[in-house]
Amino acid sequence: MNILWIDLNCSYAHSSLALPALHAQLQDETEWQWNVVSATTAENAGSIVTRIIEHKPDVIAATAWLFNIEALMHICSRAKAVLPNTKIILGGPEFLGNNEHFLRSHEFIDCVFRGEGEKGFADWLRVADSKQQWNCVTGLCFIADDGTYHDNGKAQIADFAMLRAPEESCFFNWGKPFVQLETTRGCFNSCTFCVSGGEKPVRNISTDEVRRRLTNIHQHGIRDVRVLDRTFNYNAHYAADLLALFAEFHPHMRFHLEIHPALLSDSLKDILRNLPDGLLHLEAGIQSLNENVLEACGRKGSIEKTLQGLNFLCSLDNTVTHADLIAGLPLYSYDEIMRDVHTLAQCRAGEIQLESLKMLPGTAIRHNADKYGLLFSPMPPYEVIQTPYISAAEMQQARRLSRLLDAYYNTEAWQEVTRDIMLAEQNFIPLFLEHLTELMLIDQPMSIEKRGLLLYKFVCEHFPKYSTLVVIAWIRAGLSLKKEPAERIQTKRITPPDKWHITKGTYSDNLKLCFLPVSNDKQQGYWFGLETETQYRKPIFEAHNIGIQPEA
Repeated sequence: MNILWIDLNCSYAHSSLALPALHAQLQDETEWQWNVVSATTAENAGSIVTRIIEHKPDVIAATAWLFNIEALMHICSRAKAVLPNTKIILGGPEFLGNNEHFLRSHEFIDCVFRGEGEKGFADWLRVADSKQQWNCVTGLCFIADDGTYHDNGKAQIADFAMLRAPEESCFFNWGKPFVQLETTRGCFNSCTFCVSGGEKPVRNISTDEVRRRLTNIHQHGIRDVRVLDRTFNYNAHYAADLLALFAEFHPHMRFHLEIHPALLSDSLKDILRNLPDGLLHLEAGIQSLNENVLEACGRKGSIEKTLQGLNFLCSLDNTVTHADLIAGLPLYSYDEIMRDVHTLAQCRAGEIQLESLKMLPGTAIRHNADKYGLLFSPMPPYEVIQTPYISAAEMQQARRLSRLLDAYYNTEAWQEVTRDIMLAEQNFIPLFLEHLTELMLIDQPMSIEKRGLLLYKFVCEHFPKYSTLVVIAWIRAGLSLKKEPAERIQTKRITPPDKWHITKGTYSDNLKLCFLPVSNDKQQGYWFGLETETQYRKPIFEAHNIGIQPEA
């Protein structure tokens, strides 16, 4: 049997684990020949289908999720038209709900699979040519020849630890900038908006197996590992063992984890506090700081403990912690979103990610959408349009707010100054958002320099006392000293003052000094030292004499 896998991703930087995870379990089956066509959703469907046809497959398989499903349907429909005898089977998150409507409206798809497919896909391949036996395949959904819909439930791998690792497959892609490592399946939490919210029990692989796999990944020269675990610290002992293991691979590898700040034990805090710099990149699941919202979503963990944990994580010098919010959750208003954004900024979150709620197939929140009055798009990515607590216009405003956060708060060059002004001036973010929207720039990609120019001009007009902060950020970003934000900077024949307070680096005579005065007498201000023998434009030395009294 000739099996053709369509590996369809949003970009070539990402790669699904589905193919290698399935193939690793079946690679000893010599009667099945495997091929793969890799593509992105931006590519022409016709050219992708041409490549598929060349393989003359008996079976076409693929994983469908909210960001590739539309492109995948165009590809599959064309492939079926040319290869009518080829069977097409799909799996993935798109099929965790009721699949009857999908199958009846997409007759070119022979069947879909719900759940974990490492065993079920092999079961189906063995009976693929005998449709009357498809009912024996747990997780399979299909339309029988007599027109009746068959739903064989949801497949789950009971002994997750016994699966062969995806890295053992010849289809595992070692050419990506990062790899994904699934240490756990299921989630202790019951978040109704998450596809793992009702997935019990939680199943782990042993730390010895994780060590073996990490050693293999390291030997392939991979530095970045994204640990696929919905709540890394749900089991404090297992998390502690993994963190100790990760530290063994420092400084050669970095690990991206999803962590619940409300569940940080004192022992886990001690471990996190003492890990090597740069070992971890943390995603702190917040979603909302409204207890009623979280209760409506079935999410465990009190707000008080969440904020305590987040403040701890953000205070660590050895890692960066990102925090997320979800607009469109039940009972969650736009005003509360704005307050939560400010609270996360007060915690000094390394990044604030604001996303709109997506009503994913198979989730409890989608099933109960009417209960909470959640109106959402029936088309992918199934985003909430409005709720009784947030209007359609406010949902769009939240989307624009997310764009602003990405452009400024989540950008290293502008984060500190953005945070300082937004915490000092409650109306800064609303006014700046309105300004960028009126200029029709909020949805436009902008360079670091253009963002800085816009921020500087806006601050000078509306919040002039913070203009010096923007100028300092401009200099630290290594931007042109000939542009408007740098108009006050002096660059010729600058010498050190009698006294200054050094805040960065060490002064030497071979540095080019720039001076930013902040007083009318032009004696007080900030000094920046630039290297003259390299193209590095960011200052390596900084000092100021603000508050230092000159000698009599």
